[in-house]
Amino acid sequence: IMVSMSSMQHILTYIPYALVLIDLRYEGVNCDTDGSVESHLAMGKKLLAAGQLADALSHFHAAVDGDPQNYMSFYRRATVYLAMGKSKSALPDLSRVIELKPDFTSARLQRGNLLLKQGNLDEAESDFKRVLHSHPTAQEQTEAHGQLIRADEIQRLLAQAKAAFSAKDYPGAAAMLDTIIETCVWDVGSRETRAECFIQMGENGKAISDLKATSKLRSDNTKAFLQLSIIYYHLGDHEMSLTEVRECLKLDPDHKQCYAHYKKVKKLNKQIMSAESLIQDERYEEAVSKYEAVMETEPNVPQFSHNAKERICHALAQAQLPGRAIPVCSEVLEAEPENAGALKDRAEAYIQDEQYEEAIGDYEEAEKHSENDRQVKEGLERAKKLLKQSKKRDYYKILGVKRTAQKKEIIKAYRKMAQQWHPDNFMDAADKKKAEKRFIDIAQAKEVLTDPEMRAKFDQGEDPMDPETQQGAHQNQHFHQGFQGFNPFSSGGGGGGGGGPFSFKFGFN
Repeated sequence: IMVSMSSMQHILTYIPYALVLIDLRYEGVNCDTDGSVESHLAMGKKLLAAGQLADALSHFHAAVDGDPQNYMSFYRRATVYLAMGKSKSALPDLSRVIELKPDFTSARLQRGNLLLKQGNLDEAESDFKRVLHSHPTAQEQTEAHGQLIRADEIQRLLAQAKAAFSAKDYPGAAAMLDTIIETCVWDVGSRETRAECFIQMGENGKAISDLKATSKLRSDNTKAFLQLSIIYYHLGDHEMSLTEVRECLKLDPDHKQCYAHYKKVKKLNKQIMSAESLIQDERYEEAVSKYEAVMETEPNVPQFSHNAKERICHALAQAQLPGRAIPVCSEVLEAEPENAGALKDRAEAYIQDEQYEEAIGDYEEAEKHSENDRQVKEGLERAKKLLKQSKKRDYYKILGVKRTAQKKEIIKAYRKMAQQWHPDNFMDAADKKKAEKRFIDIAQAKEVLTDPEMRAKFDQGEDPMDPETQQGAHQNQHFHQGFQGFNPFSSGGGGGGGGGPFSFKFGFN
């Protein structure tokens, strides 16, 4: 018989289930027709043993529906809930078992353990004591006795922790609550108190962990979501603050405190998102203004001011405004010396301001805290090249312009320098020779800095006029032959030059 691969996989999926049915047939259990409570219990037990929890649970649901007075149906279902990690669902079933059969020590012991984990110490102790007075097995007696001692110890620790908290001994209270929560892992009250201790101790990360746990342990915990939102807000994390306060409003749309906080966070979030959008669009000056507005909106949270200054530092560096960028970046780094982003931005601003040694220092420091950052490695290499280059020939310095100068500024400076150093202006032979050399440098500077490709290479630390490189030699040869309509030296005796072997002509465009 030919069977497709997909059909075969479909058949194989049901083989374990079929084998369970076969076993039940041999045991005389009919699951097809009568749908009795016993058949559902037997089937559920088999599926539970096979690890098929969801299927087992379905059969125990049916058994409970079929006979609400059968304590074993509730007990089996509680067992599956516990195996699935659904302790909250298991607890009512165990209570129903004890209601139907008060002397069922196994169910009472399990319920006592769950109550202890929830921090319901009095109820847990009551269950453990009843187990000890209900003819338990040796194992049950040992476990109940041990848990009763533990519950008593936790009662004592809890009283001490409350006293320490009232006395504002937050580290001491937190230490005792650590021990309590090791046993009472689902105790909302203890976690809330410990979270408050962590907040007072300035350990916000630990407080967040406890509050997130309480928000899950208590289904309508608006207080936890509000506290989480406020903590994130003071940490400068506007996005997480907004997320948590929205969870509060989902539970209670009319919650006054959550709504007031939501409006404040939303306004700030909108400003920050707008500023980031402006940076993405390379509208840096507008982004700076927007971040300055952020600092005015929330002056009482230092982290927002710090974050805003960090982004202003970045925007000013990208806008090539080193005079403004360097002080802001320095302020950020004074508060956070290991901020790799601010170190990179200040290094870039230093390069723009031709402070190459300072740029190298910042890139080397950034490398310590961001080893695999490609931008840091490339920036450091570029800064070293520029430092080496600056000790040789710097075309920006030759024309007396900044690295951020526009083409119009460069041409204007070139014209002024060319007129000043024209060799015809000098009569002394030595001065004329010096002027000729300077005049060539000025013309080369104009050639490099008005050509986008050549200027980009120079800005990366490579001199396109350097005869040591093939490209540089080619460019140098091209320069002496005449370039971009300008020939600095036109040999020949005529042409109105006068006074020497050379005749100089300007060919400005």
